[in-house]
Amino acid sequence: MKPLRFLLFLLQSVTLGLLLAFAWLWWQSGFNPQRLLENLGQPLARTQSLSQSPPSRSQGPVSYADAVRKSSPSVVTIYTRKHIEEIAPPGTVTPAVPQQRRFKRERNETNLGSGVIVSSSGYILTNQHVVDGADEILVALPDGRGTSARVIGQDRETDIAVLQIDLPDLQPIHVANADQDIEVGDVVLAIGNPLNVGQTVTMGIISATGRNRIGLNTFENFIQTDAAINPGNSGGALVNANGDLIGINSAIFTQSGGSQGIGFAIPASLALDIMRQLIQFGKVTRGWLGIEGTEISARSPKGGLERIRGVLVLGVFVDSPADKAGVEPGDIIVAVNGEPVHRVRNVLEMIASHKPGDKVVLDLLRGKERLRLTLVTTERPA
Repeated sequence: MKPLRFLLFLLQSVTLGLLLAFAWLWWQSGFNPQRLLENLGQPLARTQSLSQSPPSRSQGPVSYADAVRKSSPSVVTIYTRKHIEEIAPPGTVTPAVPQQRRFKRERNETNLGSGVIVSSSGYILTNQHVVDGADEILVALPDGRGTSARVIGQDRETDIAVLQIDLPDLQPIHVANADQDIEVGDVVLAIGNPLNVGQTVTMGIISATGRNRIGLNTFENFIQTDAAINPGNSGGALVNANGDLIGINSAIFTQSGGSQGIGFAIPASLALDIMRQLIQFGKVTRGWLGIEGTEISARSPKGGLERIRGVLVLGVFVDSPADKAGVEPGDIIVAVNGEPVHRVRNVLEMIASHKPGDKVVLDLLRGKERLRLTLVTTERPA
């Protein structure tokens, strides 16, 4: 008997609850039947939306498969071979050994790197150190095809080289828009062939931008990333989460020989500018000032002036643009074309960005005197 009473009590409670809920909805609807039906439909709609399947793995941060599919067909593997002839190994030749008894040894040195197809006509961007001195260059595409490549041009000072291959149906990579700023914290993917294990994708973020004074190249403006970069990744692509090219992977900072989360890539805008010059002229032309200098800080007052920041001129090359304009050792360069400079690298990069024949204005301090000199740049010596 007790179970029956309990069931009757439960049924009465549920019925009463439904009646109260209906009465509350009727009151909220202003005693309007149409609005009552709308209010009843809202919980049902929420239930249906919750029952829908979750986003596919190709959407959002769940997966970057779309970005990889978009960019990976444009990333190639580069194999190089260099023929080396040696006249007696070091340490085996002494004055007591006659010249005719010295022997010659030949060997082949191989290298591995990556590259990025940037044009349907077969132009490939890679690092200069990947193809440096190579006698033979072979390019392997992700679709299984392979061919030899020729060097169009090289620029040691930025570590950029341009190759070209003759194959049909090439897929050039999509380059990020120039006005699309990259920011620290952006997700990036590094694509290449590390250690010759096959095309590999690693993920990380942009750790820093504008990195210089690393000591790798003359002109440095690196993107730093913690995406794993290993030997063989050099010359490969650094792409954003949309699969657009933002950099050419160039180097790693390591104490063990492996990736330690500090990798560097050359910005795509710089690499493409170098590529255009190499294709058009076969070399990169940069403006030249002709000085040797060092940084001077606010802690190094000169001539009674305090809080000096600029570049102290230590020497001037004879007949250089600086010499002809009247720059003297001991001058302090504080601005180039009105833009303040604090480091020697600032001056170097600003002058190098000009073409030979461009006019450049220098603001100087000479003792307590302020000077403004105009010079005409010449081509930077090789």
